[in-house]
Amino acid sequence: MSVVTAASHPDAWLALRAALWPHCPRGRHQEEIDAQSADVRRCAAFLVQDGQGEAVGLIELALRGDYVNGTRSSPVAFVEGLYVAPEHRRAGMAALLLAAAKDWAIRRGCAELASDTGLDNQVSQHAHLALDFEETERVVFYRMAL
Repeated sequence: MSVVTAASHPDAWLALRAALWPHCPRGRHQEEIDAQSADVRRCAAFLVQDGQGEAVGLIELALRGDYVNGTRSSPVAFVEGLYVAPEHRRAGMAALLLAAAKDWAIRRGCAELASDTGLDNQVSQHAHLALDFEETERVVFYRMAL
């Protein structure tokens, strides 16, 4: 198993993004990949490869300077997306991706790494806890059309 930059394997990056966010159009995924690739000071993405060199997991990160719920510092490295193919879960792949994320964040002067997930996404919540994240708060957002 190894971790590589996602930019070095653009087709795998796109495929894993599509698996993580299947309702997003492919063209939109490519636009977001292009935007992240153009902003390497603020964004990063890593892939984890299995023993055969196939990319089976993805983590995308961004530096956030605005307030991030539950944090005490700024900037904060934020996990924008984390995905491991179902057949490769519980094999340490997410931990390898998170190690690369931590290293990236520390090199950018961050003291904290943050993430979020939906209230109904129990799989993600359990994964975050297993990866040593601590839950800081639960939020329900509201809006009003004007």
